[in-house]
Amino acid sequence: MDHTAHRQQQAHTDSGASWRTAARATLHCLTGCAIGEVLGMVIGTAAGLHNAATVVLSTALAFVLGYALTMRGVLRAGLPLPQALKVALAADTVSIAVMELIDNTVMVGVPGAMDAGLTQALFWVSLTASLAVAFVLTTPVNRWMITRGKGHAVVHHHH
Repeated sequence: MDHTAHRQQQAHTDSGASWRTAARATLHCLTGCAIGEVLGMVIGTAAGLHNAATVVLSTALAFVLGYALTMRGVLRAGLPLPQALKVALAADTVSIAVMELIDNTVMVGVPGAMDAGLTQALFWVSLTASLAVAFVLTTPVNRWMITRGKGHAVVHHHH
C-alpha cells in the first residue's frame, strides 16, 4: 500500500473511532447482551439453578441474542446467512466476551445478589449496576477495536 493510500485508510479509520461511535457500538452490543443476561438471570433464579449454571445460561443467551441482533441488521442489508454469521462473530465476539466477563463478575461479586429473589431490589439493582459497569469498561475496548478496523467497524461495511 502506498503512503497516500495508507494515510487515507488511517484517516478513515480514525474518523470512525470517536468515543461517540464506540459508545454507540457498545450500546448496540449491550442491548443484545442485556436481553440475554437478564433473561438468563431471571430463568436461572426462578428455576432455583445453582449460581454457576445461572451464569452459564446468562452468558450463552447474551452471546446468542447479541449475535442475533447484529445478524438482523446485516441480513436486512442483503448478506446471505453464512456471511451474516461471520460478520456478527467478527463484530461482536470480543465485545460480548468482555461485557459478559465484567457484568457476571460484578453480579457474582455483590454479596447475596445471585441468591436474591426476583422480587428483591438487591437482585435488580445489582444486575442493572453490573450492566452499567460493563458498558463503561467495554466502550474503550470497542473504540480500540474500531480504530483498527475490527469489531463493530466490520458491521459498518455492510450498512
